[in-house]
Amino acid sequence: MFMKSGKMLVFALLMTVFPTLARENGERWNDTDGNLINAHGGGVMYHDGRYWWYGEHRPDKGGTTQVGVTCYSSDNLQDWKYEGVALPVVEGDPMGVEPGCIVERPKVIYNASTGKYVMWFHHELKGQGYAAARAAVAVADSPAGPFRMISSSRVNPGKSPRNLAITSSTPEYDKDREWWTPEWREDVEAGMFVRRDLEGGQMSRDMTLFVDDDGKAYHIYSSEENLTLHIAELNDDYTDHSGKYIRIFPGGHNEAPAVFKKGGKYWMIASGCTGWEPNEARLMTSDSIMGEWTRLQNPCKGEMAEKTFMGQSTYVLPVEGKDGSFIAIFDRWNPKSLSDSRYLWLPVSFDDDGTPEIHWADSF
Repeated sequence: MFMKSGKMLVFALLMTVFPTLARENGERWNDTDGNLINAHGGGVMYHDGRYWWYGEHRPDKGGTTQVGVTCYSSDNLQDWKYEGVALPVVEGDPMGVEPGCIVERPKVIYNASTGKYVMWFHHELKGQGYAAARAAVAVADSPAGPFRMISSSRVNPGKSPRNLAITSSTPEYDKDREWWTPEWREDVEAGMFVRRDLEGGQMSRDMTLFVDDDGKAYHIYSSEENLTLHIAELNDDYTDHSGKYIRIFPGGHNEAPAVFKKGGKYWMIASGCTGWEPNEARLMTSDSIMGEWTRLQNPCKGEMAEKTFMGQSTYVLPVEGKDGSFIAIFDRWNPKSLSDSRYLWLPVSFDDDGTPEIHWADSF
């Protein structure tokens, strides 16, 4: 009895000093006010000694956006303070973020030259489902916002990928053509959808941002009807594209990209396209962000690895002050109530060849 009471006393003292000892992966995570953290499909930025977590505020029912992009902050990656709605929906703004549109995969980066915080996200217009396939950008003077939306559009109109010349001989798109035949796949690889969207700009859905060591920033997104990933360079203030972009793994059907860099090599984790259902994660690598990419094996290891531990990639976070340490962030989606989707934060390890691996951990 004494030992039990003693343990309870020690636990109570520890909880006083360390309010959060660990977060259980796949369980409900609350903020410091005791409310459910609602920040899905998001990313984490480290700036001036604090981490900033941005994500989709998801409703209890349905899939459209009613609130906007939420923001939380932490100095220890465990205790998250709610900072409010960084990018709110605005009633009556049909070209902006209005109730009933879809906002997904928000990511924020800081531009040291302008002193601005820049948010990019996948933007679908109200009442159009996933037809618009736009990339939107907003800026703020503070990491908590409010962010002001400055544009929403397709990507790089009139521009061909650097690794594919679009000419009159590029296959044309026929909306009545049968998909998934060998001939159709050949035409996808040859740039059929790029040619279709060349004038108005390329589609952009699931996305992430990456800032390289030289300060150059990149927008990585699913394009061509989610069939092909694009990597597009941003301009110097990060609010537009420079016009330089490549396409990788045409016809590979990849989404949910998450990019990081270690040892001079670039790594990307992504998923297949199976709606809300989990699938096997994919790992890609390159020696150059705009170079040739190679697909490797599933980075997840162990039980349920073939289903990415029932999650989907959204971001890989470098841990500040611990060079070479990364946290892979996943969403475990709950389509019956997206607000109750759960989070998986798992450490990234590296094998003897330096290839990333992700193993399950009960707690973060």
